Amino acid sequence: MTGNTQSSTATPDRKPAVGSAKTPAVVQIIPELETGGAEQGTIDVAVAIKKYGWKSIVVSHGGAKVADLQRAHVEHVTLPVHSKNPWTILRNAKRIERLVRADGVDIIHVRSRAPAWSALLAARRTGRPLVTTFHGTYNAGNRLKHLYNSAMVRGDRVIAISNFIADHVRERFNVDDSRLVTVPRGINLERFDPATVTAERMIKLSTEWRLPDGAEVAMLPGRLTRWKGHMVLLEALEEIGRDGVFALIVGDDQGRTEYRGELEAKIKALKVEDRVRIIDTCKDMPAAYMLADVVVSASTDPEAFGRVPVEAQAMGRPLVATRHGGARETVDDGKTGWLVRPNDSKALAWGIRAALQMDAEKRAEMAELARAWVEERFTVDRMCAETMAVYRSLLSDR
Repeated sequence: MTGNTQSSTATPDRKPAVGSAKTPAVVQIIPELETGGAEQGTIDVAVAIKKYGWKSIVVSHGGAKVADLQRAHVEHVTLPVHSKNPWTILRNAKRIERLVRADGVDIIHVRSRAPAWSALLAARRTGRPLVTTFHGTYNAGNRLKHLYNSAMVRGDRVIAISNFIADHVRERFNVDDSRLVTVPRGINLERFDPATVTAERMIKLSTEWRLPDGAEVAMLPGRLTRWKGHMVLLEALEEIGRDGVFALIVGDDQGRTEYRGELEAKIKALKVEDRVRIIDTCKDMPAAYMLADVVVSASTDPEAFGRVPVEAQAMGRPLVATRHGGARETVDDGKTGWLVRPNDSKALAWGIRAALQMDAEKRAEMAELARAWVEERFTVDRMCAETMAVYRSLLSDR
């Protein structure tokens, strides 16, 4: 964690001295709890707060991942905080204010712009400290949009999920380092552990997905949206020109049927229908990674952090990612993976070839280095401990 708010290292198992017998309470607010990095981070921190002995509450409009909170016995409150309607934002502010007072909430932590305005009003009315987490660069084409985005820098602490995002916040919003803290996202190394993936799990997925026997699999995980670089991968596949290379695209279109249609048309135009498969969803990503001979993160826009490169390295898979955004921090170029020029099919093809041409000894060496790299820097335990340290610093200021 960087910034002037660093306090003594916290861990989810050590309760801090807060100068009060009252159990501290934190409410996190996020628009919805569907698939995504911000959503997973909310859940991870919510569970850590409870494990820490504090009271943990999450407010959202709902979604599939509410079940994860329920399994962890974390309280969830359903409110229309996904709405950008100004009147709904004002009403949500009052609802959050009532929740804060009724449940004795000490800290309000918000992770998106529309609910950030509601949270800001509630924080000011109740005198509670506000934490915001910047999960993206948030495009601003005009002054009104910049003002809308500025809700995310009005907290008592502003958490950036990477140094790339921290630099963006400094440049665009002139946030002082006394309020800005970098807390990289983390993954669950118990889940993303190649040693725990059984052959049965891999066979099950391979059979369901009808993967050709003996094919070298290049897998691109990530929702079907244009900037994730699926088109670049397809062009790289044509550039490689090896019949044995099979591209596996794993991700839901989330209603983007027009873009999916474009992908399918591109696959047909390139005449690679027998070398590409699009998989809508996958509930066993660790097994999916183990099926890949190379994992690709081809994002044409910079990732704020990017979970795929970190997960792939934790699983010991050869990785090719684009050289911008969070990947420049999460990949040790040439040692734990390869970074290539964004939006460049020739460069991506070069990286994929480099990964596939490694011998078994080199693959094993890279896998060991990649796993150790993630263990040291990008674990969910570290992310949660550093977030708890931010909360502790705010409580100690009161």
